[in-house]
Amino acid sequence: MNRIGGEGMSADGERDDPDFWTFVDLAGRRLADEFGFPDRLATRLLLTLNRASAIVTYDLESTVHRPRGHSWAGFRLLFVTWLAGPLEPGRAATLAGMSRAAVSNLAKTLIADGMMARTPGERDGRSVILSLTERGREAMLEIFAGQHARERQWASTLSETEQRMLIMLLDKLIAGRTSFDVRERS
Repeated sequence: MNRIGGEGMSADGERDDPDFWTFVDLAGRRLADEFGFPDRLATRLLLTLNRASAIVTYDLESTVHRPRGHSWAGFRLLFVTWLAGPLEPGRAATLAGMSRAAVSNLAKTLIADGMMARTPGERDGRSVILSLTERGREAMLEIFAGQHARERQWASTLSETEQRMLIMLLDKLIAGRTSFDVRERS
């Protein structure tokens, strides 16, 4: 790239190696000015929301779950089964925000690890119920202790009022999905 105006600058005055926030500013400006997408704030909101979610998820997975031999997805399935009790895979998928196929694949691994059991359901001959084994319940107490400690660290960056406000705003954003055609896992 042609460097004008100092080290790391391109001909159009942009940094060659933008950090995330510089990139967000660049994206908003270029999308509006060059491509005619006028709502920079909407783009910034969704980029920021996705980035925050990815950072927190990666942090929890790398500091809490992977050291204990689990993935974030595995934890989510164990978590909903631990707290909601025995569940059909479809219900577990809905609560965990996963596809049924993902639940099926994760359940196989968690069953092989002795954390989860799969028993025939009572509804019909094809239905099954997923539940935690005693080993799974004991593990979830230990796993969630680590998860909760990390949650508290993340939450401590905001005051209690700010936490409640963010929850309220995220709830409003999620509830607003009914006003347009949102695709989500069910």
